[in-house]
Amino acid sequence: MEPEGSASFNLMAAFRERRRTDVPLLDHLILSLPGVTMYLEQGGRVRVGGEALVLSSTAQLMHGVELSKDQTGVTAKFPSSNMTLFFDGNSAHVTGLPEAVEGLCGSPSNSSWTTTPTAEKSSISLPGCEIQYQDSVDSAINCNRSTDHCNLMRQPPFSACHEHTDPEPYISACTHTLCRYPSVDGVDCHFLEAYAKACSLEANVTLEDWTSTSGCSPPPLCQQPCSDHEFCGAEIWSSSRCFCRAGFASKYRATKSLGEPPVCRQGSATVTLAGCLLADKGIDFSTLHLKDPSCKGHMDPQSHLVTFSFDSSNTCGTEVMKNGSQTVYENSIVSSNRSSGGVITRQDQLKIDFSCFYKQPEVKSVSFTIRDSSVVQHIVSGEWNYTLTMKAFSDAGLLQNVGPTTEIKLNQKVWLQLEAGGLDANMVAMVTDSCWATNQASPDDSLRYDLIINGCPNPADDTVQMQGNGQGTSSVFSFNMFEFSGGSSEIYLHCKLELCPTQGQACTPSCGGAARRRRRSAKYADGNAALITMGWRN
Repeated sequence: MEPEGSASFNLMAAFRERRRTDVPLLDHLILSLPGVTMYLEQGGRVRVGGEALVLSSTAQLMHGVELSKDQTGVTAKFPSSNMTLFFDGNSAHVTGLPEAVEGLCGSPSNSSWTTTPTAEKSSISLPGCEIQYQDSVDSAINCNRSTDHCNLMRQPPFSACHEHTDPEPYISACTHTLCRYPSVDGVDCHFLEAYAKACSLEANVTLEDWTSTSGCSPPPLCQQPCSDHEFCGAEIWSSSRCFCRAGFASKYRATKSLGEPPVCRQGSATVTLAGCLLADKGIDFSTLHLKDPSCKGHMDPQSHLVTFSFDSSNTCGTEVMKNGSQTVYENSIVSSNRSSGGVITRQDQLKIDFSCFYKQPEVKSVSFTIRDSSVVQHIVSGEWNYTLTMKAFSDAGLLQNVGPTTEIKLNQKVWLQLEAGGLDANMVAMVTDSCWATNQASPDDSLRYDLIINGCPNPADDTVQMQGNGQGTSSVFSFNMFEFSGGSSEIYLHCKLELCPTQGQACTPSCGGAARRRRRSAKYADGNAALITMGWRN
């Protein structure tokens, strides 16, 4: 809306969805003045140049406009023109216009000129605002009852205002909206409140007891600022809070979820829930925590998203377990049982299980000759990934890689380092379960010589030694070089590896006699192991 043939001001109304995507309702106003733009938003907030103003019932003069706020809404007065703008978050009223205006209400000089939301789309409109949505029919909406409710504006005490303000536009808008929109969030009372306010502003007539006659309560001004994906609505007991907009909530309600799936990163996990979805379920986010009650969720003051997280420094009760071919990190978001007497509760009890996992690497063989010095496997699982490496060295300090010109002679000692890069050593250890040699690339070849058995050196070969097995994410073993009888020039070394959760158990193999035999059956009964292979030629 703007003065006809003038640029002294421009008032734009922004409409957005609330409960339904196909019924846009007034959301905020944009007042453009020479050199400045003011935003009148939900909850009585006013922004100028990106800065939120602190307003009270005492008017403040800013850029030629007197701004004030009380429990009913925000008022903007223009002393130079005697124009007044009032916005309560649901309806806008402009009184005292000094000149003819044009815009969404039409043109005073051209009665045939009308506009549509598509035509009014501008550079400040939200993307996709011109899309026409069609939600499913709400069986709870009773159009006849809504029409009767809207027709209350034809009866006393509203009739006292008929000679000053025509009720028909209000009745028409009320009926059109409530025949498509549920009678929640106080919407059924917004039109009656708008008509009563218009009568008060335009004719200085106060309608007595209209709230009791219509069954409406005075709409509270939403004191809590709502985020962009929320709107301010009234609960059935007349208090106000932020509700989820239909477009935002649709993807979560379709899957019956309360937020996003877990985000798994290296050594940490995060779950984010929507505060408005929790509130819809009657759940107070402050009662929620992970398995460790001290690990509570944090609500972002702007977005109202609630985040729960754990990492290696604070596991928050995370349980680590083996499940088939996966090492799973599992936790839960649960609600505390809070009530005044301790016997009952009037809040929904919540339990959301979530997990992240390391996937055991699939069997993979890589040919290795004297021209290479290492075999590398890269394992990716969701957002977590790690790398298995097998390297050969010719010295105990692991400084001399077996490289392109290295000659390994029979009975010369060789050191093999097995390392898992990217694992969290505080929560999981790598165990070299077994290593053996064959003269063929297949690890299942019938001709086989064992070097590591059940995590321990082969007692029949005293040249085999092992260091650090199960104590972290790397281990080293050594043996004296050999060849298979019969003159075979190729030797393939295969190692099976396990990921062992360190929580509540020791992962270091017990080597020696019966202890070694017991360890295999107790710790790795599932038998899910990774295989990495190196090969070389004499």
